[in-house]
Amino acid sequence: PPHSTIRPGSPVPVNTNNPGVRKAARFGVYRYNNSSNDLFLFKESQIKQAMVQIVRGLKYMLHVEIKRTVCKKRNHSSLDNCHFQREKNLQRMLRCYFEVWITPWTHKVHIPVAHCQ
Repeated sequence: PPHSTIRPGSPVPVNTNNPGVRKAARFGVYRYNNSSNDLFLFKESQIKQAMVQIVRGLKYMLHVEIKRTVCKKRNHSSLDNCHFQREKNLQRMLRCYFEVWITPWTHKVHIPVAHCQ
């Protein structure tokens, strides 16, 4: 639109249920799981906030809560089939900030930032 306030390259809020956002969050979780020493896999429990920026692809900036699942890392289960931990002493929730850069035409995903605490 001629009077649009959205400039190319400016991050804009995007719905947390957007399929692209959900896919980007999963990539962030994979990155976390690959770098953590935890015995169990973590999975996104809630996407709190999402922004997207169009820069040679799509750069997602996500605030995500992830929780420990019952799936052990060595079993390499699909995260879709992993349920959250029910045992009180094994439950763990982390707040993460992920930046996930997806370039669809090259089928590449780059995750320059993955901070969880």
